[in-house]
Amino acid sequence: MPSSAPPALELGLDTFGDVTVGADGKLLPHAQVIRNVIAEAVLADQVGVDFFGVGEHHREDFTISAPEIVLAAIAGQTRRIRLGSAVTVLSSDDPVRVFERFATLDAASSGRAEIILGRGSFTESFPLFGYPLSQYELLFEQKLDLFDALLEYNRTHEPVTWEGSMRSALKDQRVFPVTENGTLKTWVGVGGSPESVARAARFGMPLMLAIIGGDPRRFTPHVALYRRALEQGGSPPLPVGVHSPGHIAETDEQAREELWPAFKQMTDRIGRERGWPPMGRATFDQEAEHGSLYVGSAETVAQKIAATARTLGLSRFDLKYSSGPMLHERLLKSIDLYGRVVIPRVRELLASSAPAATPSGAR
Repeated sequence: MPSSAPPALELGLDTFGDVTVGADGKLLPHAQVIRNVIAEAVLADQVGVDFFGVGEHHREDFTISAPEIVLAAIAGQTRRIRLGSAVTVLSSDDPVRVFERFATLDAASSGRAEIILGRGSFTESFPLFGYPLSQYELLFEQKLDLFDALLEYNRTHEPVTWEGSMRSALKDQRVFPVTENGTLKTWVGVGGSPESVARAARFGMPLMLAIIGGDPRRFTPHVALYRRALEQGGSPPLPVGVHSPGHIAETDEQAREELWPAFKQMTDRIGRERGWPPMGRATFDQEAEHGSLYVGSAETVAQKIAATARTLGLSRFDLKYSSGPMLHERLLKSIDLYGRVVIPRVRELLASSAPAATPSGAR
């Protein structure tokens, strides 16, 4: 299947609310970081970013454990930017409550809410909320099935009847509120397993690929699998998105030097938990030059995003703009450059290559 990119690619930003440092180099309190994230989202809205996503975590180094509350605060201070999770860990939550919270966010934001559902790359939420890790796959499969039933209810208003082994059954239940237009755009976030890609297609939901290392072109077979599975299942073509880390500054050298210490600290901290070796500078530079780290000047980052969008035929690209304990002021500068310079430049590059359109449907 030939690669393509839509003429009006959506360009978003994601954050996990990484605990950052102040001017004195000391870690900021969680409360201040959350307030900073809200300010970062307000700036993103002002400079023309299409989407702002916050990821759910339950650990000391990331501050956002209740995405919908942070997004609701952002909704009250923004006008046009779409707001969503990146991701919601559905396996350790209740699908009915997730739907209710995001339908409420959709009302508060005048229809700007969307969700990225995932299994979660961290597992702290499972013991915290009393879910067995041994049921990791089954929990997500069944809860996604129930959430799909709730999306159908949102469209039709027909009461929900559902049964599974990991949650109590529903019999002719109604859920409130529903969204005003009967849709709630819901993506499935995937780390790269073919089984997860096929699951997203089976449920007829847009696919969001978390590409956090290596050449993005290696995901071409995953995109082809997704589109083939949609076709075989009788579903219409649906959007494909990518979430990848990065940072933007005035020059390539400045961007790398600003990101490198924080990125290494974050990667090494997680690596100690997972048995990875410490990150070396050569690995970082390799990712910046040939991998999935979008770091550099606005032109460098725009060229790299456009290349990924063309190769994978993307409908959206989300830059994870926070990686480790960086200064809030540097994050604001990166957001400003992303919105004012990178986004229009990416669209200019894609328009000049005259790509074929891909869908941007919603559920």
